Amino acid sequence: MAGSPGSVDQAMKPVLFEIFGEFWNVQTRLGQGVSASVYRVSSGRASTAAVKEFQADTQSGDYGYQKERSVLEDIQGHKNIVTLYGVFTNRSQVGVATHCLLLELLDVSVSELLVRASTQGRACSPQCGGSQKQGHSMWLVQHCARDVLEALAFLHRAGYVHADLKPRNVLWSADDECFKLIDFGLSFKEGNQDVKYIQTDGYRAPEAERQYSLAQAGMEVDGDSGCSAAVDLWSLAIVLLEMYSGIKLKDTVRTPEWKDNSAAIVDQIFASNSVVVPAIPVYHLRDLIKSMLHNNPKHRGTAEKALLSPFFSIPFAPHIEDLVLLPSPVLRLLNLIDDGHLHNEEEYEDILEDMTEECQKYGSVVSLLIPKENPGKGQVFVEYANAGDSKEAQRLLTGRTFDGKFVVATFYPRSAYKRGYLYQTVQ
Repeated sequence: MAGSPGSVDQAMKPVLFEIFGEFWNVQTRLGQGVSASVYRVSSGRASTAAVKEFQADTQSGDYGYQKERSVLEDIQGHKNIVTLYGVFTNRSQVGVATHCLLLELLDVSVSELLVRASTQGRACSPQCGGSQKQGHSMWLVQHCARDVLEALAFLHRAGYVHADLKPRNVLWSADDECFKLIDFGLSFKEGNQDVKYIQTDGYRAPEAERQYSLAQAGMEVDGDSGCSAAVDLWSLAIVLLEMYSGIKLKDTVRTPEWKDNSAAIVDQIFASNSVVVPAIPVYHLRDLIKSMLHNNPKHRGTAEKALLSPFFSIPFAPHIEDLVLLPSPVLRLLNLIDDGHLHNEEEYEDILEDMTEECQKYGSVVSLLIPKENPGKGQVFVEYANAGDSKEAQRLLTGRTFDGKFVVATFYPRSAYKRGYLYQTVQ
């Protein structure tokens, strides 16, 4: 995100924030928009969080702060919505006051996942433009779809429309092992839309597109043409279709062919990938996406209804790529231990002791497991106290050699680890 020419220059990021009487160091800027910047911050107690600082002395900055604060305060308590820890006013060294939100720090966004997926090659049909594209696994698509629909169902029951659902606004929480919605700056109460321009190009529902065009032409928007919660379902359908296919659809959704018959194009995209993934789960995902892409918003159903799709009743296993991309407090180390060491009790105990000592160099180890039999035979599972420690360990251990072997370090779902469920991951 880039600032507009008329916005306040924020090239110089703050060094410190004083939050509730404690100083927090600014580690990096995570993002910057027209009216606000987001920073990763840490306190002396090694706590980390995100600060969203709204620009000072601008009408849009104050309005955006008040808007997002009021929405977040009203919808707190759901695991798939970013947590607001508090609000504060920051004063710079020159005395400028800015409004700030102290937020839960999250990890990788779906936008980043899409970029990483696009770097992994796979032959694509002519319907996809003939280029090399790689979509995400069904496990990851299902995980994201369920989490976002749960958030939307909660949000819509509270009477709110998110109004800017896109890959950049869906982030992974390493500690909670789920996707969460962020950025409620365009949200509004259904029936009381106070923002003319909603949603982002490429994820904008047809009714929002018409409203946008009328507003650009300076024409009044009729009361009947106001947008409803159905715009969020349209946006989610595009996000899921991009995740499945690995294709950015911004240009596709602008074409006359899409506007005339989006269902046919969805069918083409799924047909082009039919040799890659099993047929029945694909049909369920395809039908779920198509149900949210009706041009008539009244025909899109609700988030609660979408959660009843048979797509969510199918158990999928993660691909190994998923466990590399999505951080969690549990690390899994591969290519380390020969089978012969597992059945010699003395050698096995030595390995446990050595691995625990090595892994404790990167953070607080809660538990360590090396199964002697499948599933997980010979793999090392390390549970850290938090995802920050596991991410540091993953970064430093990947590619290292132990006993002449290169270490492969992936993350692993803590919920599965706690249940003793050791996936046979899809390669």
